[in-house]
Amino acid sequence: MSKKILIVDDEVNMRVLLQETLEEFEDKGVEVLVAENGSDAIESIRAEKPNLVILDVMMPGTDGFEVCNTIKNELGMKDVYVLMLSADGQEFNKQKSRDVGTDSFMTKPFDPDEIVEKVAQILKIKI
Repeated sequence: MSKKILIVDDEVNMRVLLQETLEEFEDKGVEVLVAENGSDAIESIRAEKPNLVILDVMMPGTDGFEVCNTIKNELGMKDVYVLMLSADGQEFNKQKSRDVGTDSFMTKPFDPDEIVEKVAQILKIKI
């Protein structure tokens, strides 16, 4: 069974940047999926059961905190790794992300190499 990454961000430029950053994982058999909002993300997570969700905090409608809370606490999908991304790295957001079950938190802008290293570590894939 191949591993799956779900990228969730309402900004198309960020989705494209993350997809391009993670292209090398597709060569290793990893499927990269995208969702442009929180409710689509929850549907995709239920259907696809990704190994990793890279999740933006600030989105209209269902935000990243709500998505993570749904994944971890309502659906009980503790084995889905959630990497939260936010342009707002204030301690309040970091604490709130921990409270809903986020596994890791990174601030935007991010170093693409750092994302690649983190994803390789999470998925246990040698790059």
